[in-house]
Amino acid sequence: MVSPREGWENGSILLTALDDFAEGFFRRSFWQTTHQIINRLVTMLNNAIALLNAWFPATEVHAHCDGPCGVYDPSAARITAEAVLSMTKKILALEEPADAAGKAAYANTLSRYIAIKEEQAQKTKEDLLILWTDYFKPVHLESYPDLHDTFWKAAKLCSACKVEVSQQHAEELMAAVEKIHNIFWATKGRDVAWYTAS
Repeated sequence: MVSPREGWENGSILLTALDDFAEGFFRRSFWQTTHQIINRLVTMLNNAIALLNAWFPATEVHAHCDGPCGVYDPSAARITAEAVLSMTKKILALEEPADAAGKAAYANTLSRYIAIKEEQAQKTKEDLLILWTDYFKPVHLESYPDLHDTFWKAAKLCSACKVEVSQQHAEELMAAVEKIHNIFWATKGRDVAWYTAS
């Protein structure tokens, strides 16, 4: 025998109550016919969804990295941070010409450099945050007690590089990424050289 509590939890009391209510209101044959129609509609809907899934399959996506994939590398942050430094230098080196056509070309080039600098600074921040939150564990803090501060300052430098045109901050960001690179590979017991593209 099902207790009242178990009956409510598994829905049997609710279904019995609905059946009793329906029998009181409708003839049994009407209720059975309605129940059959609803079951057929649900089956048709499930078949339609399955057909749509077959015709239009979901695109395969890849995420990095909230799962235990174990594939981490600070090189992505180095590449994007280096792009921030490169764009910052290019912005500072631009000279606005006096003629109208030259001003238009200058404005176009400047806006492109700024857009790239900000995009790459954001990507650097995202790559660093993945390392900070997914790779590094409490055990690493024992060897590197300033780990959180290092990442926090690096993330702040990414933000500064987005809103400013500061070669000093861009170089500080590169230095922070290099420090993180060295810590990361030391935790893996590997000596991986730091190098830049320029």
